[in-house]
Amino acid sequence: MLWVALHFPQLRRQALSRGHALPEPEREALAALAAWACQFTPRVSLEPPQALLMEVEGSLRHFGGIGNVLDRLRAGLTSLGFEADLALASTARAALWRAAGGGGELKDLPVEVVTLGPKARELLPSLGVRTLDELMRLPREGVARRFGQDLVDQVDQAYGRISEPREFFVPPPSFSARLELLAPVMQADNALFAARRLLAQMEGFLAARHAGVRGFSLDLVHDSRPATLIQVGLATPGRDAEHFTRLLRERLARTTLCAAVEAIRLEAGNLEFLPGENKSFFSDSHAGGEEWLRLVERLQARLGSDAVYGLGIHQDHRPELAWGPVSLGQGSFPKEESQNGPRPIWLLNPPRRLREGEFVLLAGPERIESGWWDGADARRDYFIARTGEGSMAWIYREREGSWLLHGLFA
Repeated sequence: MLWVALHFPQLRRQALSRGHALPEPEREALAALAAWACQFTPRVSLEPPQALLMEVEGSLRHFGGIGNVLDRLRAGLTSLGFEADLALASTARAALWRAAGGGGELKDLPVEVVTLGPKARELLPSLGVRTLDELMRLPREGVARRFGQDLVDQVDQAYGRISEPREFFVPPPSFSARLELLAPVMQADNALFAARRLLAQMEGFLAARHAGVRGFSLDLVHDSRPATLIQVGLATPGRDAEHFTRLLRERLARTTLCAAVEAIRLEAGNLEFLPGENKSFFSDSHAGGEEWLRLVERLQARLGSDAVYGLGIHQDHRPELAWGPVSLGQGSFPKEESQNGPRPIWLLNPPRRLREGEFVLLAGPERIESGWWDGADARRDYFIARTGEGSMAWIYREREGSWLLHGLFA
């Protein structure tokens, strides 16, 4: 086994400065860090009050070696707003002690890294025992009799002489996190710095669950008024924190606050399975699809979801009712076999009346009779025609003989 220990010096100060709330900011911070760390391995263990343990041997091939794992851990912790001392060892206890003691050799670590009772904490220094090596030189029976068997067991666990069963952390089924702002802000986009940390935390959580989301919500919490809700939607499931940040920045820039923001809360539910990307040996002709969808998502964030959408086909022969707006990535698009003839993309609403002599018929008719069940009965004969301006048009004649321009091909 290969264990990585993350020791967070002065975790209470770190947690409070990041925005975790009293009365237990350390516990809240450790749980958040554990959920994020599960993206590297499912074997993550809490070590209160200020450490985490990760068994990573099974993940080394996936991440390209222990060096890459440590680099990604350090970079990720920085984006989350935490500082930690990292250390490796073949046992969990040894990794913890090395991280807490500055990363030196096990025998050279200060005896303070061991979990000591009050009696041992006072007596060992007076006996000249300041390192683990000096502690190991003492008779085992005497140490167990004077300081308790637990101290001997800890040393044996660190050196792998006895096993150390550990309980592993299980990430929650959905993401929800809250941070208190260090100072109230009056402009919505000033909350983006803290939101970036929560988005980075959510990315790790989603990676651990092999999942993505189609959207998330950010509550801007006020002191005495209802929270301002910011909702961000995606065309397809995703978990990229940088992309989420760009979308959120667009929404925050368009938000006017009714009061100062005291805290933020990020939530995302309805997780969808999202496997990792496969690398292709050959170039992928569809590689631009993801960038296209990301552009659409940014346009939706800037202009609103109602301004950017897809078209979905409806089971209705009346052209004006045969399609409707749908969410991108979720709608069904028209297929050739669902149409009796060519259809123009541009339909006029309402259709424009034509006079005899304003057009020349080229093809048709196509008869459409529909709508008797909903009171909007339509009986029309459609033709393809060329108008006086040279445009290819889709026109129809009503029962009473009137001609109307309904659409344009070009």
